[in-house]
Amino acid sequence: MVTQLRQMKIFTGSAHPAFAQKVADSLGVPMASSKLFRFSDGEIGLSIEESVRGADVYVVQPTSEPVNENLMELLIMIDALRRASAYRINVVTPYFGYARQDRKTKAREPITSKLVANLIEKAGADRLVVADLHAGQIQGFFDRPVDHLTGIPLLASYFKENLREAFEQQKIAVISPDIGGVVRARRFAVKLNADLAIVDKRRSHEVANFCEVMEIIGDVRGKV
Repeated sequence: MVTQLRQMKIFTGSAHPAFAQKVADSLGVPMASSKLFRFSDGEIGLSIEESVRGADVYVVQPTSEPVNENLMELLIMIDALRRASAYRINVVTPYFGYARQDRKTKAREPITSKLVANLIEKAGADRLVVADLHAGQIQGFFDRPVDHLTGIPLLASYFKENLREAFEQQKIAVISPDIGGVVRARRFAVKLNADLAIVDKRRSHEVANFCEVMEIIGDVRGKV
C-alpha cells in the first residue's frame, strides 16, 4: 500500500518572518502566502491567501515581545487555518510567551502559562514545537503532543569554536540565573566540561522585573 505524503505549508506572522524564511529555505519549501492587516480600531485581521485543504501546516510564530500582539496573531492564524480545512496544524514557537508565569507564587495569582496553553489548543493547534521552556513541566499544560527542543548542543559547539583559548585554560563557567534554571545550566556545563555557578536572587513582588542578587554560589573569578 502506497501512502501519499501530505503537502507541507509554512506560514508565519510578524513576530520573526526572517526566522520562518530560514526554516522554509532549509526544508526547500516556499513560504505560504497570508496577509496580516489592521482594522481602524486596532484589531488584527488576517487572510490566508492560498488553499490549505488537507495540508500539513506549520505556523512559525514565536510569542516574544510584544507578547500579546504576537500571541493574538498566532491564535487568529490557527483559527483561520482550522476553518480553511488544514489537515494538521503544527505550531512552532521557539519562545513561548508567559512561560515564566507557570505557577502561583502568592495568593490570588493566575497561572497564565496554563491559560495560554488552553487558548492555543482551543484555537485548533494539533502539535506544539517549543525550545528550552522556562520549566519543562509546562509540556503537561497541553493535552496535545509537545516537542520540547533544546539549543544546548548548538550553543556548546558555538562557544567551543569561538572561545578556544578560554577552554584550553579551563576558564569557563556556566551560570544559572536562578535556582529554577540549575538543571538546564548543569546540562550545558557538562556539555562544555565547564564549572557551574548559581545566582541566588530574590524577586520583588512590589516592583515589576526587579530582582536583588543575594549571593553567587560557585567560583567565577577570572572566568568567561
